[in-house]
Amino acid sequence: MLSRMLLTSAAALGLSAGMAAADYSLTILHTNDFHARFEPISKYDSGCSEEDNTAGECFGGSARLVTAVADARARSNNSILVDGGDQFQGTLYYTYYKGKVAAEMMNKLGYDAMTVGNHEFDDGPEVLRGFMDAVEFPVLMSNADISGEPALADTLMKSTVIEQGGEKIGLIGLTPQNTDELASPGKNITFSDPVPAVQAEVDKLTAEGVNKIIVLSHSGYGVDQRVAAETTGVDVIVGGHSNTLLSNTNDRAAGPYPTMVNGVAIVQAYAYGKFLGELNVTFDDDGNLTEAVGEPLVMDGAVAEDAVTKARIVELGAPLEEIRQKVVGAAGAAIEGNRDVCRAMECAMGNLVADAMLERVKDQGVQIAFANSGGLRASIDEGDVTMGEVLTVLPFQNTLSTFQIKGAGLLAALENGVSQVEEGAGRFPQVSGMKFTWDPAGVASESRITEVMVADGDGFVPLDPEATYAVVTNNYVRNGGDGYKMFSSDGMNAYDYGPDLADVVAEYLTGKGPYAPYTDGRIAQK
Repeated sequence: MLSRMLLTSAAALGLSAGMAAADYSLTILHTNDFHARFEPISKYDSGCSEEDNTAGECFGGSARLVTAVADARARSNNSILVDGGDQFQGTLYYTYYKGKVAAEMMNKLGYDAMTVGNHEFDDGPEVLRGFMDAVEFPVLMSNADISGEPALADTLMKSTVIEQGGEKIGLIGLTPQNTDELASPGKNITFSDPVPAVQAEVDKLTAEGVNKIIVLSHSGYGVDQRVAAETTGVDVIVGGHSNTLLSNTNDRAAGPYPTMVNGVAIVQAYAYGKFLGELNVTFDDDGNLTEAVGEPLVMDGAVAEDAVTKARIVELGAPLEEIRQKVVGAAGAAIEGNRDVCRAMECAMGNLVADAMLERVKDQGVQIAFANSGGLRASIDEGDVTMGEVLTVLPFQNTLSTFQIKGAGLLAALENGVSQVEEGAGRFPQVSGMKFTWDPAGVASESRITEVMVADGDGFVPLDPEATYAVVTNNYVRNGGDGYKMFSSDGMNAYDYGPDLADVVAEYLTGKGPYAPYTDGRIAQK
């Protein structure tokens, strides 16, 4: 149904050739899923050397964003800058500084508001509160009850009103409804359906006389379309979470920019600072959206880096350099870790990580390794592999967890793993010591897994639902993250305090010479 509602802005809005005197025009500049990429990144979304950056082969970085935002503001003279969440987590800058560098750079860029992403909860409500205290703009989240969380109850707002160009604009925040599975918000916060949450805030803002409403949504492209279709009064949704590129010119785009649903303009600008979204909207005197046009701007080598910002990032990076530059191995070819691949099928990075996990603990009798694809955050290019690159792939400081579980529990875990492939969910499993076949035509969470085989000597034997297997995963998944609640409830003899996953993979690479990335058919689709 939603696909039939995706219309071009002109067709959806019935644009007229002229503009009335009372029309109000606004440029909405936006980012999402920045993930601590303060330095430029490669085409693989991983680290990029200064040599390559000078050669114009890198993208993004805070210094480019400073230039691009200033240029966009100069073009518009009436603009706001907002963020769709997930500033936290992704590089050593977050590991070392937590939210402090994000707060500093966002203040420098002059953001007007952001929504809470699930990764803003990775280190609990207290770290998020520290970030909120440091930033000079509102941080929003409408679809959660935070009244029982002392760190946030009096600070985190559902919506706010800002004034820009003489007009009031209502802003509403959204975060994933399953943030309790994706991060560590604690037990004092309850998340809820985005549609009634947004509608309640729209009604409140409308009653206050606000007739221009923008939702900042860290909920994914699919959820954003549902929110647009099932609410009234929303004008624009600035998205995040699914790392979706919307564009009218890029052949890799998932949809048009903006995507129009129910008269609502939906935008998203991929991730990692590789693009700056630029949506130009016009409202009539009654607050009706009459025009919505734009295109994400690629932050490539043609965008000059602001020298002061670049120098500050270098200064902040100094304590990280020794860790980051240590060469831990070599890759004989690029190791594919792209989320679009790893969240839908077997991928080379998934095999590397799962194999490394299993290798580390197989002398303990562990037979199977489980890695959630949401924990794989980048690819690695050919050549020397540094610890910084490994930490960019595996930034979460997860530890190895070992436990035992019945075969029936493993089958349930695999069903969970393939239950949300259509949404690009991070729960998709990468495995070692087993292979499985799944059928997307099956009922999600019930009957998509058609065959499971477990390694036995030089071959494989069928999974026995009654047998007990020894498994290794990371502590996040073992404790129920990404929907793997069966590992928490049904797992036995669990030990969650093994070595850091990034260290395990680095040590595995060290012993391999030039690592040859591969896939071998361990995950098959019917």
